[in-house]
Amino acid sequence: MLDSEWFTEQLPGAESAFSLKIKAKLHAEQSEFQHLEIYETEGFGNLMVIDGCTMVSTRDNFFYHEMMSHTPLFTHPDPKRVWIIGGGDCGTLREVLKHPGVEKAVQIDIDERVTRLAEIYFPELCESNNDPRAELKFIDGIKWVKDAVPNSVDIIIVDSTDPVGPAEGLFSAAFYRDCFKALSPNGFVVQQSESALLHLKLIGEMRDAMSNAGLSHLQTFFFPQCIYPSGWWSGTIASKVALAGFREQDCANKAFDTEFYNVDMHKAALAQPEFFKKAMAKK
Repeated sequence: MLDSEWFTEQLPGAESAFSLKIKAKLHAEQSEFQHLEIYETEGFGNLMVIDGCTMVSTRDNFFYHEMMSHTPLFTHPDPKRVWIIGGGDCGTLREVLKHPGVEKAVQIDIDERVTRLAEIYFPELCESNNDPRAELKFIDGIKWVKDAVPNSVDIIIVDSTDPVGPAEGLFSAAFYRDCFKALSPNGFVVQQSESALLHLKLIGEMRDAMSNAGLSHLQTFFFPQCIYPSGWWSGTIASKVALAGFREQDCANKAFDTEFYNVDMHKAALAQPEFFKKAMAKK
């Protein structure tokens, strides 16, 4: 929602809202799949909005992109093949490719226009798009996983919009079963899992679907994300095998810079509040 000075996203049920003061509306279009808008804001740099929901801003995107990339990549013992389902702004791809051990990273987003707008308005997120290890595909990620050769990927990062519209199928049991088939023996899925404060039921249902698909070793982690509902977000790792901590020494000695992620943040992200523990224990 836009008035003369503010972009406002009303949250489900309209019991709360989030607003950013804007300088200008830079772009708007209806793609084949969704409505895309770009704003210049007063304090958060550029802002991408998809179907009325805030997606990425210049100022705070590092929380999400770093945590959704480095948390799983340092959890896996030796990730070489990574798929990013969604992630059209390319920020997650950039972070994944900071890991020298990654041999191939494929980004599969159904809407090419998201990436083309990111190249214009968020070029810093797209700086690794031409890395020889990167491959960008603008196709249906659900079908890509369904048609995949068994044992062909180590980590699948589901960097999707909310579970409505084009992304709805990415939260289904059928999708997780296809992921299980495509993953290597030590492989796992990591999916953005919304806000524990506002979407606890969804997280529980998602974890159940993952577990029922054979991805029964689960780990939900938490991180701040200012422009998303509640300002507090989560990701959930669902693995074929037990998760044995993370490569703490490799993380401490990482040869690349981050703004948020480090050993301490990884450990802190795994701490679960009591209300979350109780809710998941009832499942």
